[in-house]
Amino acid sequence: MPLNRDFVGRTYQASAPYEVSRVKISEFATAIGDDNPIYHDRQAAVAAGHPDVVAPPTFPIVFSLLGTGDALTDPELGLDFSMVVHGEQRFEYERPIQAGDELVCASTIAEIRSVGRNEFLTVRSDVHTTSGELVCRTFNIIVERGGAA
Repeated sequence: MPLNRDFVGRTYQASAPYEVSRVKISEFATAIGDDNPIYHDRQAAVAAGHPDVVAPPTFPIVFSLLGTGDALTDPELGLDFSMVVHGEQRFEYERPIQAGDELVCASTIAEIRSVGRNEFLTVRSDVHTTSGELVCRTFNIIVERGGAA
């Protein structure tokens, strides 16, 4: 069954700020197998021109979809999680995420489209500091296989 196009344009706020710590950054970098010292060592990050340890580019995936949980599980959307696969993700940065950031995320269902027998749902998440500075945007595409049939 096709996804409900009435959800396009709906925005969902994450429930609380996400506090970025050196430990979380280092753990994430270790989990993805990246030993770049600017992700693990404050002195290396400062020597590279950063105010503190910075996060790998894909780090926002940890928290960027938290606000969309209510939408994706809403029965009116019609998403069948048993048929969902990851389609794509990309990130557009204004500046690196760094230890000490407190980030808030607003996620918008940007697009729903049919491609063959599949439904593609694009979620754009705008990541700001709690003081309002835009840090990055994430784009996540999930695919519901057979949903358009």
